[in-house]
Amino acid sequence: MMKLSDKTKAILKNFTEINQSLSFKKGKKIRTISPMQNILAEAEIDEEIPSDFAIYDLPQFITTIDVLYNDPDIDITTEQYASIKEGKAYRSKYFFSDPDVIISPPEKEMALPSEEVSFTLDKMQVENLIRSANVLKLPDLSVVGEAGVVKVVVSDRRNDTSNDYSIVVGATEHQFSFNFKIENIKLIKGSYSVSISKANLARFHNKGYNLTYFVALEPDSTYN
Repeated sequence: MMKLSDKTKAILKNFTEINQSLSFKKGKKIRTISPMQNILAEAEIDEEIPSDFAIYDLPQFITTIDVLYNDPDIDITTEQYASIKEGKAYRSKYFFSDPDVIISPPEKEMALPSEEVSFTLDKMQVENLIRSANVLKLPDLSVVGEAGVVKVVVSDRRNDTSNDYSIVVGATEHQFSFNFKIENIKLIKGSYSVSISKANLARFHNKGYNLTYFVALEPDSTYN
């Protein structure tokens, strides 16, 4: 029997933006990967997952727990379904999925092959970057090294006269442009330590949630 904390439910809701399905594994770690396999997220949670199971419609599963109940217990002692209970009156059966139909992360732990650039973004900076992309309708986010500084820029890289928004986050002796699509930045609210590899992979770590995202860069990224 387990309960899901508000923090764990927030992580799971965030995971639905990456993949609508999720395979839970026994233990305290939950991991997901996007259908295009260009975003991987993993988190350490407080709860102990008692056994492996898979949920095909994760948004519906979270809504069942969050909307139909106030503080339910979740029993995963059967191989077929979760029994969701509150008091003596309220019960739901939520049936598991075949894990083979769900796109899941590889068993091997993800790691950056190198770290060319590292910096931090506080909560307000993250929110401002996402907000500016929405307000100005800009599809791209780039981490750019030029003129001795590292800056994070939101823009439309296909448009030479694009509006943009930028934040200086550090200093550098190198020149680079590490490029992402805004649609691949699925970060939960909070502050992040960011590291980027010239192998076109970035890591975003949220200490408050013990949550890490690995995001693939666009292939036209450069590092000199």
